[in-house]
Amino acid sequence: MVRLVSQFIALAALVCAALAKPMSERAMAVYDRRPAPARGFVNSGAPSAGKQLTLRLALKQNNIAGLEKRLYAVSDPASVEYGHHLSADEVAEFVKPTSDTLSSVTAWLTEHDLSAKPVSHAGDILEITLPVAKANSLLATEFSVFTHLDSGKTSIRTLSYSLPVDLQAHIDNITPTTSFLPPVVGPQFAAVDSSPQKRQACGLVNNPACINGLYDINTKRKANQSTNILGVAGFIDQYANEADLKQFLASQRPDIDPSTTFTLQTLYDGSNPQDPSLSGIEANLDIQYTIGIATGVPVTFISVGPDAPDGLSGFLDIINTLISEPSDTRPNVLSTSYAFDEQDLPQSLATTLCNAYLQLGAMGTSVIFSSGDLGVGGTRGLTCTRFLPTLPSNCPWVTSVGAVNGYGDQAASYSGGGFSNYFPTPDYQASDVAAFLQMLGDQYSGLYNSTGRAFPDVSATGNNFEIVWQGQVVQVSGTSASAPVFASMIALLNDELIGHGRPPLGFLNPFLYNATVRSFGIADVRFGSNPGCGTAGFTAGTGWDPVTGVGNPKFYGLRGALGLCDPLSCSFE
Repeated sequence: MVRLVSQFIALAALVCAALAKPMSERAMAVYDRRPAPARGFVNSGAPSAGKQLTLRLALKQNNIAGLEKRLYAVSDPASVEYGHHLSADEVAEFVKPTSDTLSSVTAWLTEHDLSAKPVSHAGDILEITLPVAKANSLLATEFSVFTHLDSGKTSIRTLSYSLPVDLQAHIDNITPTTSFLPPVVGPQFAAVDSSPQKRQACGLVNNPACINGLYDINTKRKANQSTNILGVAGFIDQYANEADLKQFLASQRPDIDPSTTFTLQTLYDGSNPQDPSLSGIEANLDIQYTIGIATGVPVTFISVGPDAPDGLSGFLDIINTLISEPSDTRPNVLSTSYAFDEQDLPQSLATTLCNAYLQLGAMGTSVIFSSGDLGVGGTRGLTCTRFLPTLPSNCPWVTSVGAVNGYGDQAASYSGGGFSNYFPTPDYQASDVAAFLQMLGDQYSGLYNSTGRAFPDVSATGNNFEIVWQGQVVQVSGTSASAPVFASMIALLNDELIGHGRPPLGFLNPFLYNATVRSFGIADVRFGSNPGCGTAGFTAGTGWDPVTGVGNPKFYGLRGALGLCDPLSCSFE
């Protein structure tokens, strides 16, 4: 598919060269602007004029509304199309740019002696490489080097750029330009405790035995579907250590083959060195608990290099790579425990990223994100004057996972939640959100967007997880722990479904918000809150809330809701 698009681009360039307007005739207008760099960044001056810069052009997708409609049809348990997921080529028909869009943009690039290559399956994202001086001319801007003060890392960005007026309807965004993502130097946890641990009772500590007991997961029923892959996304030099995993399994899951490990997939110079000093807390947590909970499910650790060219730390590149993969190697579940503040991205770029998750969901992959560990304060906690939603957790096409305590009956105080300022409330949660807002009244009026996509969708236990890190047992807490636990449950359900000749669950939210599913498979959480930004935050209560979502899953109840067992006896199987 990418090769066909490349051939079309080449043909379009030849045809359009003669038809293109001279550069002097193109009227330019500012397309995107921000008043200042994001907090923590300073302008360190102009880069070398000859320095090479790689830019991505996201072209207008021809029928994204049609793809949304199809996603609902294949994801709603009440639909006759439920489970009839789309192929990559079927998705591409909704996403690919029109011939007019492609030829118009190609002609403009040809005027500047530039050629583009497609870097997405549908050809809606093009890539060009050019000197900074030429990029300045192309976009009528001045790129600068910006330094992030806390980390010292530099990036080339601009505060505004322009496009030809006649092309602005054809291009969604160009990156990296006005997006300023703070480099994440390590995972953000609610707690990391490395003190010697005494054996504590479940509820006070979490390990696979406690979690399997809490959710009634039968560890004797081992998954056996080789193509039912559970993907774990790894970023920012987080490495999963095999020696730590082996030690963890020997201690926590002695019934599992001690040689059990994960498959490694690397993107854009990603790696997974095994030097013990490089072992990552986040990567180890994700790998140890997906393998430790999803017994027998094949787990793939996807390591994205630090210089992924999407300008989004690899968040978009990883999705476009998976979309292009064959269905038997593409994960049925993708778990990610990283986030950034929504406001750090331009809305158009956030939409491009969210639409990539839409595509993957339509193809049958459940995309799962942790909701954040600083309550309503995004990644900043107390230093905010308005509630900060986290992205991508607030994208309507992913499943956002908050946290509850070790007993599963109260919200964890760090559980991220709130309302998007970019994405509207999706249909699947509209009635639940309306009920919550009626109960909330005018509390926090002006601090959040009452018409935005609300999150989280669901929660899972997140406190005091025992992991092995650099050969030592430590405890960590956070939605970074909740997300892989919930992802593991979905992977186990998929294994049973596939074993019965049924498709995987795919995009989960219409299923999770379904009244029948909730009556069987979700326990409402009615206590707790998520303070932040100098407030007490939202409060958990009856029904959906922006602290715990629809509640805490009951694994056996979800099995019953899916017809995998008798709902009255599931917990005994």
